[in-house]
Amino acid sequence: MHAPYACLPDRSRGRLHPEAESTFRTPFQRDRDRIIHSSAFRRLKHKTQVFVEHEGDYFRTRLTHSIEVAQVARTVAGALGLNTELTEAVALAHDLGHPPFGHTGEEALNDLMAPYGGFDHNAQAIRIVTALERHYAEWDGLNLTWETLEGIAKHNGPVPRPAPWAIEDYDRRHDLRLSTHASAEAQVAALADDIAYSHHDLHDGLRAELFGTDELAELPILHDCFAEVDRKYPGLNYYRRRHEALRRFFGVLVEDVILLARRTLAELAPRDVEDIRLAGRMTIRFSPGLWEDLQVIRRFLFHRMYRAPSVVEMRKAVTGVIRDLFPLFMAHPEELPRQWRRDVAEAEGEAALARIVADYIAGMTDRFAIETHARLLGSDMVDRTRALRGQG
Repeated sequence: MHAPYACLPDRSRGRLHPEAESTFRTPFQRDRDRIIHSSAFRRLKHKTQVFVEHEGDYFRTRLTHSIEVAQVARTVAGALGLNTELTEAVALAHDLGHPPFGHTGEEALNDLMAPYGGFDHNAQAIRIVTALERHYAEWDGLNLTWETLEGIAKHNGPVPRPAPWAIEDYDRRHDLRLSTHASAEAQVAALADDIAYSHHDLHDGLRAELFGTDELAELPILHDCFAEVDRKYPGLNYYRRRHEALRRFFGVLVEDVILLARRTLAELAPRDVEDIRLAGRMTIRFSPGLWEDLQVIRRFLFHRMYRAPSVVEMRKAVTGVIRDLFPLFMAHPEELPRQWRRDVAEAEGEAALARIVADYIAGMTDRFAIETHARLLGSDMVDRTRALRGQG
């Protein structure tokens, strides 16, 4: 049973290109399925979350992260009476626009694209699902519903103007009402992203031995999680102990979001999804106390993991790949694959060519970017990064 403020598929604003509805699947289910079957989604399996793809088989990639986000999002959406299919679709699509090598790869590409409008992974996700996926006979992109596109575009809330280029470009054709908040489903997907990475980055940092279990046990929220495990399972071995504590931490975050959302929704008493969009504030969020504690944990992760010398050096080395490839393709667009050459031939001016080059590089996996760099520039970045790993 859906809540009155849920997004219902029979009330969807539809797709940019009208098409016949499926006999067996709702529009939001079709969106989810199209995202899962897209080329961009498959490429996430070899894209960096924190650690570069070849650093180890157990660390999260963009793909495993997206699956974890979708799992959390479905749980929260179901508890709140929201549409789980729409929530899952937005969650699975939220990272499609990430270039290789994580946020440092995005920073490198944004710097290179600064003269041409910059680069933003959230906007790139919109570009991918509305233009760059070219599998259908009648349109470019996946032709997703308005509600799914709204959720991707407003992943971080209302989009201030001027919006990133790709979002502005699509919005001119299909008004996404960028100044309003997104649906509750989209807000759930965004919070699920925060929950998933707050949990799994702690797990990956432990596996990488960037910090120890005893250090985590001193942090807010986690201190109580470890204490509960120690009371219930005295003498538990260190590996099971930390897993049980992190599992409880995960649960604390999910429960906090659900309980606060229920109170907020009861206060707002929204009659429909439009009341959610026009509420003037986020409906789905962490409680103030937990948010403060979470900031302490994030500062810990920032200093001990994201800015750990071994992580920084590795990322610096591999993002040099992007800094080398971009000017090479700008000077020699004939090096782009055959299916990109028509776009190059039709490009009007340097800015249009730069956008094509950025689209191509952003779509690369870590592995393919490193291999392309080696092929075109004769530099074996894999060997260099493995040497760095040995020094870390």
